[in-house]
Amino acid sequence: MTATAETHRFQAEVSQVLHLVINSLYSNKEIFLRELVSNASDALDKLRYRALTDHDLRGDDALEIRVSADGVAHTVTIADNGIGMTRDELVKNLGTVAHSGSRAFVEALADASAGKPQLIGQFGVGFYSAFLVADRVEVLTRPAEGGEDGWLWTSDGRDGFTIEPAPRATRGTTITLHLKEDQHALSSPWQLSSLISRYSDYVGYPILLEEEKYAPPVEGEEPKVEKAWRQVNKGTALWQRAKSDLSDDDYAEFYKHLTHDWEPPLARTHFTIEGRQLFTSVLFVPGKAPFNLYSNDQQHGVRLYVKRVFIMDDCRELLPTFLRFVRGVVDSDDLPLNVSRELLQDSAIVQSIKKHLTKRVFDMLDETAKERPEDYAKLWDQFGAVLKEGLHTNPENKDRLAPLLRFRSTREKDGWVSLADYKARMPEGQKAIYYVIGESVAAAAASPHLEALDKRGYETLLLTDPIDEWAIGALEEFDELPLTSAMGAELDVAEAAADGEEKPSDETPPPALQTLIERFEAVLGDRVEGVKMSKRLTTSAACLVVPEGGHHAHMERLLKATQPGYAGGKRILELNGDHALVKDLERLAGAGESPELAEWIEVVYAQAGLAEGILPAEPNRFVQSVTRLLTEAAHAKAAAATEAPPA
Repeated sequence: MTATAETHRFQAEVSQVLHLVINSLYSNKEIFLRELVSNASDALDKLRYRALTDHDLRGDDALEIRVSADGVAHTVTIADNGIGMTRDELVKNLGTVAHSGSRAFVEALADASAGKPQLIGQFGVGFYSAFLVADRVEVLTRPAEGGEDGWLWTSDGRDGFTIEPAPRATRGTTITLHLKEDQHALSSPWQLSSLISRYSDYVGYPILLEEEKYAPPVEGEEPKVEKAWRQVNKGTALWQRAKSDLSDDDYAEFYKHLTHDWEPPLARTHFTIEGRQLFTSVLFVPGKAPFNLYSNDQQHGVRLYVKRVFIMDDCRELLPTFLRFVRGVVDSDDLPLNVSRELLQDSAIVQSIKKHLTKRVFDMLDETAKERPEDYAKLWDQFGAVLKEGLHTNPENKDRLAPLLRFRSTREKDGWVSLADYKARMPEGQKAIYYVIGESVAAAAASPHLEALDKRGYETLLLTDPIDEWAIGALEEFDELPLTSAMGAELDVAEAAADGEEKPSDETPPPALQTLIERFEAVLGDRVEGVKMSKRLTTSAACLVVPEGGHHAHMERLLKATQPGYAGGKRILELNGDHALVKDLERLAGAGESPELAEWIEVVYAQAGLAEGILPAEPNRFVQSVTRLLTEAAHAKAAAATEAPPA
């Protein structure tokens, strides 16, 4: 036997496919109006395009879309005076699921000499969104060419549809939705106006909404209600206009309309990208951070349009997370969407747009920092911590981010310093950019870790944001200068010594100090990674330093608050051999066992921790020890004062 290959077409239960399209494709019912208005806009575009070669086709009437509602009959009507449809086009366009008349129209013109019109529809399913809110839909249409016959298409969205001749005075299409019982609220003009403003505000044709108005009262007569048409969409998208035609007030007004923020933005950029992708964008940096900037539900500020039709507010795919505070619009002509036009499809086009937008935001920030430093200082106050997230989450952008960074420092406690400014005023011989991390600027500036650096006149950056440790770790260096923690064990003050200054010796400490170190290590045990003599302290007796790979105390407090069970890492205790207290403890350790020595070692260790904001493991015990020390010191002082001869 010889087998012969057979070819078959897929079979589908059309009513089931239609059910899936209506009930599973869209997650938001209110987009029905967006889809039907977009179809009406396409019908007007088709008429205008054909009228380029057939001047009698259009006539003198203005191209427009009219939307009305009947609160008694619970209907919504969308009408246009566009190209209309013949009977055969009705059957093909509305009777064939996923057949796009707009797409077919554009494909038929693919070889035309004139440019193809930018139509919105592409999948052929948007019309069926009407059945999300309606249990019956009527389409009355009359073609602009091919006779004066009108046709009425009717369907309940289940098993089929009917077509019959019906009169229509002029060309175009009227769609009437008989609303489901639970959707009767949509027959309110206010509700329809809100949906048009949200989804179709920048459709290129006037969208007129029928509204009721009370006529001026006449004495002795009942109040009369008049119906009038009002344009509810702006019609012209600001971003589609030339920048030379726009003023600062135009941008400010658009920003208020877009964001409902009455404070003016700190910066803006308006640009069009042409080439493989065509899109236009207007982006703003707000004057004030939203209250939920760091919340999980924080929305990204870029609003996405495709061919001037609103798609989504929270467009996370077009800008990295660390730029989530940027507000604005992106309007693309060829952005790939899923069938419901509610989600972006991951593609090279999306990544390319994201790359362009990110670059433009950086350019905007660079320009603001250079030309309007006062505005940039305000911007950094509001969004600096978010920008620093990019060093950790998007390290590929660190070369663009580094010049934008601003910090408090030991010289600029109230102002901001850039890394470039820091480097420009470094004294000769300094080989690194130093920083210290603390809970506040005051706490960081008072850190004992800065003593040797302050003595040599070295400026130190004061970092207080939770993201700083990760951000600085990702940056690592700036302009070939390493970023070095003043609190880290690897800090080598000898390298930082100025020319001609005697550098600290790395020799093993003398036996008496070594005995003291061993005594500290015996008392503190595994609470510390080690004890050594310090090269960084000049006035403090001791400090705790972070071993290589460890976290600073400020970061450990955050981790303990967010990660139950996190115990933190061990520190290295450094002692200042020139401090009077350490010298006294050295003599006590060399003289043999002392019952008080262990307690004093505990106090020194606790004090070093407190300088970093680390509470003692046993606060009551620490208080008792300090109280005893104060009591003994006060008693000795009082006794000496009473025994001293009068002056």
